Amino acid sequence: MTRREFRDLSTPRQARDAIEALDIRGGTEERSPVEARGLVLAERIDAEIDVPGFDRAAMDGYAVRAADTFGASEGEPVTLPVVATIGAGNAPDTTVGEGEAVQVATGAVLPPGADAVVPVERTVEADDSVEVRTAVAPGDNVMPRGADLAAGDRALAPGTRLGPRHVGLLAGLGRQTVPVRRPPRVAVVSTGEELVQPGAQLDPSAGQIYDVNGHSIAAAVEAAGGEAVRYVETSDDEAALRETLSEAAAETDLLLTSGSTSAGTGDVLVELLEEDGERLVHGVAVKPGRPLLVGRLFNTPYVGLPGYPVSALSVFRTFVAPALGEGSDSSSAAAASKTEATLATRVRYDGGRLRLLAVGLVTDGDGSRVAYASTKGSGATTTLVETDGVVRMPPETSLLAVGSTVTVERFDDAPIPTLLGVGDSDPAFWRLLDGLDRTRYLRLADADASRWLADGIPDVAVTAGSVPDGEELGGWVREWGLVVPEGNPAGISDVVDLADLDGQFANLDASISLRDAFDERLAATDVDPDDIDGYRRSLPGIESPARSVVAGRADVGPGLRATAADLALGFVPIGTQRLRVMLNANRATKASVEQLRSLLADSLDDLLESIEEMRAEIEDYRREYGVEAPEDLAVLDETADGSADPWGDVTDWMTTREHLAIARAALAYKRASVLANA
Repeated sequence: MTRREFRDLSTPRQARDAIEALDIRGGTEERSPVEARGLVLAERIDAEIDVPGFDRAAMDGYAVRAADTFGASEGEPVTLPVVATIGAGNAPDTTVGEGEAVQVATGAVLPPGADAVVPVERTVEADDSVEVRTAVAPGDNVMPRGADLAAGDRALAPGTRLGPRHVGLLAGLGRQTVPVRRPPRVAVVSTGEELVQPGAQLDPSAGQIYDVNGHSIAAAVEAAGGEAVRYVETSDDEAALRETLSEAAAETDLLLTSGSTSAGTGDVLVELLEEDGERLVHGVAVKPGRPLLVGRLFNTPYVGLPGYPVSALSVFRTFVAPALGEGSDSSSAAAASKTEATLATRVRYDGGRLRLLAVGLVTDGDGSRVAYASTKGSGATTTLVETDGVVRMPPETSLLAVGSTVTVERFDDAPIPTLLGVGDSDPAFWRLLDGLDRTRYLRLADADASRWLADGIPDVAVTAGSVPDGEELGGWVREWGLVVPEGNPAGISDVVDLADLDGQFANLDASISLRDAFDERLAATDVDPDDIDGYRRSLPGIESPARSVVAGRADVGPGLRATAADLALGFVPIGTQRLRVMLNANRATKASVEQLRSLLADSLDDLLESIEEMRAEIEDYRREYGVEAPEDLAVLDETADGSADPWGDVTDWMTTREHLAIARAALAYKRASVLANA
């Protein structure tokens, strides 16, 4: 064998980049939430149920009709007969009628007929009645169905490292298993004729030594977040090494050897790599550790460490452990339990008791940490995963000012989210965020999202309302309408039909911008909202009305075309709505923001490229069915800028079953055109 020499030594940066480019990742597997603690979600988790699944009493007291308490005060209480008692976990067997009350425990189901709860401390109990000493409004002290998390909402992002709080949320969602990333399996192979495994007899006269690297490197792999798999191979024979490494490559995610990587005549791994793989690095300008070997062997990432134990471990910790930890989403060193952050919003407190203020954390553009107070109470399950720790407010503290430096006591060592988004509910944007790891998205009304962006809290805000100052990263148009059972049995064609509906309407919460679009369309008609049965009863998630239709709790509700398609429901198109992604200028250079910018640009490029394909598809349908479009494709182009109703011509055309296929193709073309020109 000829002697090989190191030629162009790689710089440490080049070596790190080469190892990082190997993309060392484990596979995916299903684990129970408890078994998944410490592992990383492989996919987004959406809520499949409403949490809570019923209107829930938020405190001990009396369930009443709010109208029956109007005018009640300490001086002039209202007396109501108590007709029943309901504890947590019990189904109500009575309805609250006019002038009646039902005693309820915290967490109990709100009985039919009631729309508020009077706190027990604002009442005086009598034998079979209660004196109500305060007026309540509808919804007071009630946690509505789905207020914590609505079915269809994004619950956890892919890339989330699961801690106890995430496990609690998954349990609350009823998940038995979740898909997690398996830690990378690393084949640890020590090479060298001189190596003997511990426990065997040494022959010092033959220059034998115990295998130190195989054990120390395996331990280092585990500490870095990988799963070490030992392969005992102490021969420098090329055929034996090829057999061992070929077997290991089929079973693991990374081949890691020590020894046989230098420029000597007896080191065969370089030759193996060039014959059966790809050599990326051979030699790095570092001491100790120059004979580092990086590449792919048998289609598997490969790193060859030096043979000297100190060199091997030093090189592993410097070059391999960071990439291995990234692949497993683990860290070789636990994060500190406390961290300093700058408070982004003012927090007032009445004082008197120690307050543990739940806060979330986000990284600012300069790398510092920003803390923001949770918008939800301690009773909300999602508070567990929308915050990262607590700030202690002593009893004598009444105010934390904006810009204050606070100490955040971390819940765990989970990494801070890479990107914080706030704003409107939109499944398309949530799918876009799936392209990034460890994102957090907080659902806020347009006005609140704009205020948060002005306060410098999130990285981006998604809004359908007035655009706040800042850079627009991108935007898109979504089609909305009325979601109905398949076949549209009620024959609904527009919002005016809702007043005469012999059935139940399910409305959206006012915090969702789609509700604004619906109300604007309704205001343009002569329909009184109170003539629509169910208009005043709102649901918290953008898919909640559609899911109520699926469950038979409602007959119609506002929703997106995409939601109707996903749930196999009928859809009555009404209009379109434009959403924008606005950027916090201080975060423009964050890596996650740049990645989001690229994802938005790539999505638009894909749409532009697909328009011509859709034109061809329409022509194919026309030829197949022998049907002409209303006025050729020019009709579609005329409204593609979104200035006119982009759906009218096409939906009027959908009159016969044989036209359906071509109409669908035309709709797809129109949707892409509107998006591309938005």
